[in-house]
Amino acid sequence: MPAAVEARRALIDHDHPELSVRRQCELLDLPRSTCYYQPATETADNLMLMRMIDEQYLRTPFFGSRKLAKVLASRGRAVSRKRIQRLMRLMGLQALAPRRNLSRPAPGHRVFPYLLRNVDITHVDQVWSTDITYVPLRGGFVYLTAIIDWYSRCVLTWRLSNRLDGEFCVEALEEALADGRPEIFNTDQGSQFTSAEFTSRLLDRAVAVSMDGRGRALDNAFIERLWRTVKYEEIYLKDYAAVDELKEGLTRYFLFYNHERPHQSLDYQTPFGVYDSGRRRHRVREERTRSERCLSVTVNSRRKPKQPEKREGTAADRK
Repeated sequence: MPAAVEARRALIDHDHPELSVRRQCELLDLPRSTCYYQPATETADNLMLMRMIDEQYLRTPFFGSRKLAKVLASRGRAVSRKRIQRLMRLMGLQALAPRRNLSRPAPGHRVFPYLLRNVDITHVDQVWSTDITYVPLRGGFVYLTAIIDWYSRCVLTWRLSNRLDGEFCVEALEEALADGRPEIFNTDQGSQFTSAEFTSRLLDRAVAVSMDGRGRALDNAFIERLWRTVKYEEIYLKDYAAVDELKEGLTRYFLFYNHERPHQSLDYQTPFGVYDSGRRRHRVREERTRSERCLSVTVNSRRKPKQPEKREGTAADRK
């Protein structure tokens, strides 16, 4: 469980006189890389290019490496297409376009069908979804994942990682499932979400798994809008230098986003206000249904069994 992982991380003593950090991680069953939690390193020039690519990608996610090279050249940054391709792979970005192999699952992992075509979103906990985005720092970068409720736009959980593996995605999922359960969970076909470690946690809780069709740019539009909002309202404005500062800033921002920021599509209500009221209404309906069932069972149990009707015998029977 995520809480257990955090508790084990807190037990590590980097200045222990006898046990090395490696040995402590082995004893605590933790990957050693998670203890350091440092962002990946790149040259200052590459970090600046990645920041420019990320900003342009938010505006035009359908631009590929060719068009991005042209855009950067028009801004005085003439770089080769191969360099842009390498940086986009490092950032986990890919142009949204109807073509083959847009999102490749890990070999042998199961891919689920897309379940949300022509589906009306009418209540909270009907659909959750998740994604990963690149977050620039002044001296590096990290990756951010979040889980969002489609109806209320409420951010249920989020995590940061300096690696594009699936561990931090699973931690975020377990935290969200500890407090609720959706009817459908939607992701893309990335290896982090097609892995058995991720999908089994949903299937074990009887959650229907939905995955974006290849080349469909709008299947996960809700969380793509969230990334744009978070970056323009928080990350780009603050220009964080370290992961700890970013984590504190995002903690404050997601509290503001959920509890204070009015959302136009919600009639200027806050995401958490809509989510919480929706859950309370659902609990009231469940309680009413349960009470009606109990009352029905009680009434039926008290009802006297029907006695067979007495038949008047005929004169022949009486003889």
